[in-house]
Amino acid sequence: MEKTPLYTALRDFAAQKPLRMHMPGHKGRPLPGPELAGLAAIDFTELPPTGDLFDGGGAIGAAEALWAAAFHMDSCLFLTGGSTQGVLSALTLACPPGSAVLVDRGCHRSVFHALALLGLEPVYVPRPWLARPGVTGPVSPGTVERLLDARPNVKVFCITSPTYYGVLSDIPALAAVMHRRGGVLVVDGAHGAHLPFLGMDHYSAADLTVVSAHKTLPAPGQTALLFSSGRFSHADLRRAGSIYGSSSPSYPLMAALDLCRARMEEEGAAAYRETVRAVAALRRDFPALTEEDAPLDPTRLTLLSPDGPEAQAELEGRNVWPEMADPGHVVLIPTCADTAEDLSRLRRALEKARLGPCPAFPPPPELPERVLTPRQALFAPGKDLPLDQAEGETAAAPIAPYPPGVPVVAPGERIGKKTIAYLKEIGYNGESLCRVCARRG
Repeated sequence: MEKTPLYTALRDFAAQKPLRMHMPGHKGRPLPGPELAGLAAIDFTELPPTGDLFDGGGAIGAAEALWAAAFHMDSCLFLTGGSTQGVLSALTLACPPGSAVLVDRGCHRSVFHALALLGLEPVYVPRPWLARPGVTGPVSPGTVERLLDARPNVKVFCITSPTYYGVLSDIPALAAVMHRRGGVLVVDGAHGAHLPFLGMDHYSAADLTVVSAHKTLPAPGQTALLFSSGRFSHADLRRAGSIYGSSSPSYPLMAALDLCRARMEEEGAAAYRETVRAVAALRRDFPALTEEDAPLDPTRLTLLSPDGPEAQAELEGRNVWPEMADPGHVVLIPTCADTAEDLSRLRRALEKARLGPCPAFPPPPELPERVLTPRQALFAPGKDLPLDQAEGETAAAPIAPYPPGVPVVAPGERIGKKTIAYLKEIGYNGESLCRVCARRG
């Protein structure tokens, strides 16, 4: 089998100089802008030589099968709409409309949108608060067991691992809990696409896993993958994926996924192991979240700071651009693409940044009161109010500082005084507009 079956098929077809009486409108000629010019040559539509993502088989199917093998999974679907498309597809497969589902409260906002679209009832799973580093820890299998004992009708659990801060939960143990009860484990692993290439078999026990190639691998924005361990067929993945994905998916993006996997198997994994060693050294030399705090992605660098935004600004002033910052942390995402010189440059910048123990701010407040279902709230008539004027209102959309995109208030929950105070404490401006349900009468 070709190492890059899809990329090779597209390149070979383009080399035949076909007369393109079909879309896209560029007809294979250079796109405007020198950085984009060459992409047009392999940017096709669904044709016999190029295949159809949602019909299966062909060069696309062969490329997806190679990804499935790399992740020790049964099947894989290419996604050109990011992990959001994958999360929506996975929950559509796993959850009958109107059913109850266990939801990691730290999930991405796309999960909360899926709850509304599918009319699901969320049963939120809390995470422990880790006071010293000021982040939430891994989800405990025991916590999940207790929630399932109280709600035996719940058959699906959706969890994020790793989190934005790099915290890993024990996916095999959580899968075992769900499977003993005939349930399904869905993992939003958007930030963990690199883990299998480090020899970490983090996802194969889950029933459905979504990862973003573009977040941690050499792949362009919006490239992601949906995996099944066998409970759901490739045809199931294609059917659900087609609901939320374009019927004209980008062939350059799919070809990039094909090339990305080949690069990782040839040299990227070795480069990533060097990144692991470099991050371990940085964690030793600078205040950071470490394995003593929680199980971690070995490449995520979550630095501690008494003023995260100030530290971020200091780094940006030296032309070093972190992924995100909050009042106590600066999060950086080193990958296999970072060279030794890149990491040395980072080290020099960190030596001059304001790092140290993060402030002793409290954990997230108790879950707000739920007034409406997620579906009722998200599709209700609404209005925009400044956060300072929203006390007592019902959220019509997630209030989710981005990044990391994790809702502090979910659709259908009441916005209370403590919640407003917490949002301000983590840097949410009181004048920021939030969407609330319009009151009737």
